[in-house]
Amino acid sequence: MANKVERVMSTSSVSKHGFLGFIPILFIHVSKILKSAMMIDDDSIKLDSIPRKNKSRSLFKQHDQPHTTQITKIIIASTRIHHPLYLLSLNPEYFKMKVELSIHATKLPNVAGLLKGTSDPFAVVTHLPSEPGVNPTVLGKTEVIKNSLYPKWAKVFVFDYELGTPMPFVVDIYDEVRKGENKKMGSAVFQIGTILGRKGNTQAKKLKNGAAVFAHVAKHVGGGTLRLQMTGEKLKNVEGFLKKSDPLYEILKRQDGPAGMSWDVVYRSKPVMDNLSPNWPDAVIDLGILCSGDLDKELKIAVYDYEKSGRHVPMGEFETSGKKTGTVYVKKAVTTGLDEGLNKQMEAATISSAPKAAFVPVPPTAAASSPTFVDYVSGGCEMNLCVAIDFTGSNGDPRKPGTLHHFNSDGSKNDYEKAVSAIGSILAKYDSDKKFPVWGFGAKYGGVVRHCFQCGPASEVDGVEGILAAYRGVFATGLIMSGPTVFTEVIQTAAAHAISLEDSARQKGGQSYTTLVILTDGSVSDVNATADALRQVSDAPLSVVIVGIGQADFSGMRFLDDFETSSKRDIAQFVEFNAHKHSCQSLTSATLHEIPDQLVKFFTSKGIMPSSPIQKDDEEIAVEPYIPEEEIDLSHNFGGEDEEIVVSAGGAYVPGNGY
Repeated sequence: MANKVERVMSTSSVSKHGFLGFIPILFIHVSKILKSAMMIDDDSIKLDSIPRKNKSRSLFKQHDQPHTTQITKIIIASTRIHHPLYLLSLNPEYFKMKVELSIHATKLPNVAGLLKGTSDPFAVVTHLPSEPGVNPTVLGKTEVIKNSLYPKWAKVFVFDYELGTPMPFVVDIYDEVRKGENKKMGSAVFQIGTILGRKGNTQAKKLKNGAAVFAHVAKHVGGGTLRLQMTGEKLKNVEGFLKKSDPLYEILKRQDGPAGMSWDVVYRSKPVMDNLSPNWPDAVIDLGILCSGDLDKELKIAVYDYEKSGRHVPMGEFETSGKKTGTVYVKKAVTTGLDEGLNKQMEAATISSAPKAAFVPVPPTAAASSPTFVDYVSGGCEMNLCVAIDFTGSNGDPRKPGTLHHFNSDGSKNDYEKAVSAIGSILAKYDSDKKFPVWGFGAKYGGVVRHCFQCGPASEVDGVEGILAAYRGVFATGLIMSGPTVFTEVIQTAAAHAISLEDSARQKGGQSYTTLVILTDGSVSDVNATADALRQVSDAPLSVVIVGIGQADFSGMRFLDDFETSSKRDIAQFVEFNAHKHSCQSLTSATLHEIPDQLVKFFTSKGIMPSSPIQKDDEEIAVEPYIPEEEIDLSHNFGGEDEEIVVSAGGAYVPGNGY
């Protein structure tokens, strides 16, 4: 019979988050391609106990009457006609999130020297490479805070971050020496993903000398830049008799959180010396940093008299009322990346103590940005992990080197262990209690094939090491490695678990989302049943990541990865381990990059917005102890004041690129 070819061009509207319900597809239906059926034995392996060493052959038993299965292999050829937005989603840049880093330090040592006052600290942030042979990249430096051992720098650093891709950086703190070499005050290494996983998105580390560095990450909302020229007129002189003040100004944005309202410095100008009617240099400010993309956000401008001691004397601020202390004007304000109408409104604005709303006129049509993954985790959304492992007979006798479940005598990990360690270490950062259920499938207990059974002595294990211990312990339980490969029970169990966690979190005013990682050595026995199971649980707060281990034909898994329906979320992602065997970073990036968008789609489809960002004071944040192994000895070449800073010497930390 001739092949029947049907062209289907079905489209649907695009969601505002950029993904499609349907995309045009050209299907080629093969009516009859089967030439013959194969009869194969399904190796059923009984494992009463398999010690890691001195494995006894007598413990290995084969079924006397092997179970046989008729396998029908049908090849379906298809061609996708991809929508431009679908192709955009394949671009790695599509999944990157912009975040901003702010830092401050406490209890820094005074290294200024005898009779030289207090140190003037500044910080240099350097991105560390995740590939060997790549040089570190200096992202920039903060301003100098004069005479302070508790600096809170206004400078903010913007990163592109993708879940699953390590983003390590080092903060080096120096004491500025105007006529000499800057003195190192300490350094600390951080990971963007680790900081995002902490409550309040803040991590603190102790330095070798007892000081502490605090790193905070928040969502960066782009929206153009503001070029601002400010001028003052007849400011109040607070310097004293026969002297004039040296005014500088700070721009602060209002932050509202559970702990109350606070003002955070987002820009600090240089002082204009001996001048009560200063013309400050032009300031170029990222609007994402200035107001988080929210043109309604309240701002405050505070003017100070600069003091070398760092204890600047207040000269007035736009939030104050009462006695007049002078006037500050917007001499020039030009934005890029926004409506030109805003430029005209800002250029016409005059700012004084009273009309604070005149500083940033808000167009009536200003729209709020859509929530992002960073918004949800900043609001305390818990990320939970479940792991399911394939114990079917096709994995081979685990006592034989080269088989997929073989435990190497030298302690090196097999591919199952490598995948668990790599993916688990990323997702564990977002789980506060780090307790994970581990399930197995495809093995017989008591003569019955179990498609979902508990691994380990408890329903949940502690951390990634607990997952590995539970996995290894299964081989001492007398299981019979059997088949077929069935995911449906594992998927349904994970969905029920995810719904239970989300219900519990919601009752406490929180949010919860779960990722199921399935590790398997082959395609599922029933693709349609698996697709139905995914469709049924697509309304659950769940993502499913399937990692193919070994050399099997994973075409069925790729079908599930492409599976979409107009009325349900696409929650499945398939990755073949061998394609990323060279790099755990490559594996985690490929397996996890879709999860942020899937999480956002789940909550927004339910009308659930992110909770307010969790804010924590320094006293509430546990300072992690100093770890000598993390010490990074980088030297920087500072050149002139406006010259680029480069790494001139020192070793570079390369995070575990291998397994």
